Amino acid sequence: MTLFRIILLLFLVTNVPAQGDSIPGLMKINFFDNAPSYNKARFWALTSVGVAGYTGITIGLDQAWYAQYPRGKFHFFDDWQGWRQMDKFGHAMTGYFESKWAGDLYHWAGVPKKQACWIGFGTGLLFQTTLEMMDGFSEQWGFSWGDMGFNLIGSSLYLGQELLWNEQRFRLKMSAHRPEYSTAPIQSSNGNATTTIKDRTAELFGTSPPELLFKEYNGQTIWLSVNIASFIKNRKHNFPPSWINIAVGYGIENVYGAESNTWEDEWGNSFTAPSHLQRQSQFFLSLDIDFERIPTKHKWLKTIFGILNLFKVPFPALEINTTGEVKFHPFYF
Repeated sequence: MTLFRIILLLFLVTNVPAQGDSIPGLMKINFFDNAPSYNKARFWALTSVGVAGYTGITIGLDQAWYAQYPRGKFHFFDDWQGWRQMDKFGHAMTGYFESKWAGDLYHWAGVPKKQACWIGFGTGLLFQTTLEMMDGFSEQWGFSWGDMGFNLIGSSLYLGQELLWNEQRFRLKMSAHRPEYSTAPIQSSNGNATTTIKDRTAELFGTSPPELLFKEYNGQTIWLSVNIASFIKNRKHNFPPSWINIAVGYGIENVYGAESNTWEDEWGNSFTAPSHLQRQSQFFLSLDIDFERIPTKHKWLKTIFGILNLFKVPFPALEINTTGEVKFHPFYF
């Protein structure tokens, strides 16, 4: 469901009225500047877009996704063991950006910074909780306290830093790549059917670019990107640069089912991934760039930087995984 959450975020960011619109009050302020005080036109334009987007996407998601599966009474679902918690980290990152972008937008509308942060925090939790409630009525899934816990972690990471430091020193980011999957045939254990790991992953994760970014768990990494310079009071010769971060990441590999690498196709044929493809978790150490700390006089560029901060910049990376291997990647995304 991460894909739909990200689409909702981009809808909110890209549908704020542009400079030159004939909304009273907007012409007096440069579009990319935060309003110096409460701006009624910006506030209600932003709120209207947010409510319309929230309503439209919720209804559309219900019809396009949840309507395809049986529904029943509200119930809970323990999915903690699924996908080696990779989806949980995705929930945290999405909650973080929903809250941050909503808080930034309401501050842009002239809401005092502290109040805007609380609005952002509540907005992120509202969006995430709505989807969890919809999960709760679907027999395919269920309301997950694990998901909600990581939603809260992501939104709280944003709010806590703003209240403590009035800035974001820790940022959640993502990166993704397409793994190379085997095309060697796998024989079913209860018949003559065959499949491949590549076919299995195409069924699970899809093959399109958006699915690569938001659904391909084996190629996705969630990063905690830390700005070191912000913790150093007296930097000599401006070192380290204010825009260089250190990032730690979490990913998974060789995961071909939520809880195991055994599955059935639609005809009831049972398959098991080859034993040498061990399910594993990966931990990474790398460098990153905090785009929002790069000095620029172009305020429109700062907006672009804010969106780019969703992604971790490719850099060399050190990997340690749960099979005991230590790897160096000259270029990792």
